[in-house]
Order: sequence, then structure tokens, then C-alpha cells
Amino acid sequence: MENEQHIQPIGATSENAAPVAPALDVVLASGSPRRKQLLADAGVKFAVRVSEVDEALDADQLADPHEAVKKLAERKAGAVVQEVLAEGYTGMAAILGADTMVVLDGEIFGKPASLSHAKHMLRRLSGRTHEVLTAVSVWMVAAPDPEQVSLGFRTFVDAARVTFRDLSDEEIADYLRKGESFDKAGAYAVQGAGADLVARVEGDLDTVIGLPVNRLLREFPDLKTSC
Repeated sequence: MENEQHIQPIGATSENAAPVAPALDVVLASGSPRRKQLLADAGVKFAVRVSEVDEALDADQLADPHEAVKKLAERKAGAVVQEVLAEGYTGMAAILGADTMVVLDGEIFGKPASLSHAKHMLRRLSGRTHEVLTAVSVWMVAAPDPEQVSLGFRTFVDAARVTFRDLSDEEIADYLRKGESFDKAGAYAVQGAGADLVARVEGDLDTVIGLPVNRLLREFPDLKTSC
């Protein structure tokens, strides 16, 4: 179930003029170069702000990857919202948090902790079809002044299915030597040399990369006109 709250738009009005919406400040709560590139390529003007968050999940959350990935996306965006408001922000802002998980047989594959861990992940993914989940949490902030703040947020999850080729130990070792694995969920980067590991992708490739930007802009078209 997606989370959603609503806020009323704020604009300057007069007796003879229609409301004029203020400029929308878009903030990406992620330091991922891949997410930044996808958003920039879509023509969205944005700033980047990253806040440290606790990414630990309890057993119940780990048992439900869809809820787990949503929770982390919301934490990332929510942390930046709190920081921005603590600084006395005024205006209209959309703050975007995202998280991506690789899931095989109901088990979440995060970022590998070591070379041997990465090798283990790739060996398990070899010849199999896994799911990639990317959650995006969009928080709308309306603050005509620091004492008058309205918040609303909505979080969605987009899913894709990725099938790996049957990989030999030599192919896995060769890929690991490229150094792409260590900050990637599932220990591979489909937008890089990891594409050679993949037989097919069912769904949006951007979801696998880390930000389903087409769906994001369909559901939040105002992001296109941000300035």
C-alpha cells in the first residue's frame, strides 16, 4: 500500500488575479551518481543534499522487501526534510529519497561487505531471475514562512525482473576485478560492465539503475518545470 498525504498549494493572490504557484525547489536526497544522471537527463533542475540515516531493518521489515525498500526511501527523504526545515527554509520544495534492493527467493541482497561476499552474491544470481525494487519517496514542503509549514508525501515502489546468464567462476572473477561491485545492491551495475552479466531485463531499466524517472515524472509532472 502506498503512503500518501496531501497539502494545499500556496500562491500569491489578488482580487483580480489567479493564484500563482511559487517556484518549486527540487532536492535529491541521494549522493548516487546514477540517480543524479538520470534526473539530469530528464531535464529536472535540482540540488543534491544527503543526510546520514540508519539503514538497519528489523526482522519483520526484512521479511517484506517492498515495505523495507519504502521505509529506507522515506527515511532518506525525511532526514533531509528535517534538516531543511531546521534551517528555516521558506518556499515550495519537493525532496526525493530513493532506495534500491535486489531480491532473490525473498532474500534482500544489499551492498556486498567484502570481495568474497560479492562473489557469493553473483554466484547465487548466476542463471537465475531476480527482482529489483526501487522505492521513491517524494515529500512536498510548503513553507510561506518558517513558522507556517505544511508537509505531504507519497512513496511508490517500481519493480523490474533481471535474468543473469550462467556465469563461470572466471567470468565472476573478471567482473569483480573491474571494481563495480562494492557500492551496488546485488554486487553489480547494469549500466556498466555488469550489463555483460545480464541476459534480459523485464521492466524499466532505470528502475534497475536506481531511479524510475519516467514513472516519477508521470506521477509528479511539476518536477519538470522546477527552476
